Amino acid sequence: MAELVDARDLGSRGLVPWGFESPLSHVLNPRTSIGSVMTLDPSRLDVSVQEKERWHRHMTVTVPAAVVREEEQKAARQLASKAKLKGFRKGHVPARVIESRFAGELRKETLDKLISDAYRQALAREELRPITEGAVEDVQYSPEEDLVFSITFDIEPEIELERIGGFTIERSIQEITDEQVQDALNRIQEQNGVWKPEEEGKAEDGNFVSVKLLRLDETDAEMRDYEFVLGKGDAIPDIEAAIKKLDVGSENDFEISFPKNFDEEDQQTDESEHVRITLVSRRILELPEMNDELASQVGDFETFEELTEKVREEMEKESADQADAVVRTQLLDLVADANPFEIPVSMVNRYIDTILGNLENIPEEKIAEARQQVGSEAERAVKRALVLDQIAETQELQATSEEVDARVEEIAEANDATAAQVYASLQKAGRLEPLERNLTEMKVFEFLQEQSEITTL
Repeated sequence: MAELVDARDLGSRGLVPWGFESPLSHVLNPRTSIGSVMTLDPSRLDVSVQEKERWHRHMTVTVPAAVVREEEQKAARQLASKAKLKGFRKGHVPARVIESRFAGELRKETLDKLISDAYRQALAREELRPITEGAVEDVQYSPEEDLVFSITFDIEPEIELERIGGFTIERSIQEITDEQVQDALNRIQEQNGVWKPEEEGKAEDGNFVSVKLLRLDETDAEMRDYEFVLGKGDAIPDIEAAIKKLDVGSENDFEISFPKNFDEEDQQTDESEHVRITLVSRRILELPEMNDELASQVGDFETFEELTEKVREEMEKESADQADAVVRTQLLDLVADANPFEIPVSMVNRYIDTILGNLENIPEEKIAEARQQVGSEAERAVKRALVLDQIAETQELQATSEEVDARVEEIAEANDATAAQVYASLQKAGRLEPLERNLTEMKVFEFLQEQSEITTL
């Protein structure tokens, strides 16, 4: 099976069943291309399309033998006008000589380009919009006969949303407790603490330790340096327990059991190993007092009470935003469930690929397991995106240029910059289109919430 790409790439990349390295290259200038532009009449094609499951299509195209011959002759004339061949002046090689000497190769390149051009013309004639590259499955051709080929591809799903409202949804906001606020303040206190070295004593949970580890059971093993905070789960339990037995500057040998799920692949084992550990240093976190001085260090706050209220306010806003996100997801799911439709497998697979990211060096069975785990949610996510786009289009809710400009102005004002600077920054980072889509999504969600009953608990 071969993928159909740009006509200029077909012959050179061997993406059709008879791929070859053309001997025509030695008679052409480096920039010469034969038959790169065709004017194939779509009315001369015989096209049949079979509808397969989940928006998969199988298209068979027949190009009459007369058309194939015409394109071969045209390609020969174009080549003859540019070719350099011994015994002839450049551009004066008779077309019949080209056809005679390079008949097979000329036909192959012509057929490559014919398939590409016929595919595009057939798509236009049938008003099909593929969302995947066409894959050539079968090519049938003999000299002086019709060219027949089949291509499979997925098309953009057609969605009809008859019901987009009338739903009842409960918006549940998590209450922010005093304990949660205090936890946040404790984190702020820790972030503004200072690590002070301790010259002696044993390491304890909460200490920032610097250690050296040498695996004694390995030949030519190298000493490795590590730094981390004890008690945070950054090291396996046996290692942390061993470190806590050491005084600063001392070392000892320990029997360590490395669990199978330990991060470093070369340390995954069922057996215990002998490891020499040196406690190079330890530091304790000196915390600032929770007072007005800390508040002023953190931000533009005059009192610690102002900081506390701001923390609570931000946490309540985050809780409300999470509740809104849940409502938006539920709305899209309800619309999708009320208007059942299938989506192409290729769309789901692309979404899964995006979620999983780089899978290089990952075992195939692990990849298959991961794909299966996220498969169901991936299909739901794709359906939500399609529903959102369909509503935006049918209800004319796409973000306008004026709305984008207004949002850019807000960002500029908040960052003490000009609108031009923000535009330039967004374009450079590739974030202008996501900004526009975000505005569109917000308009769609506002519209959907107006069509249903949302109650806040």
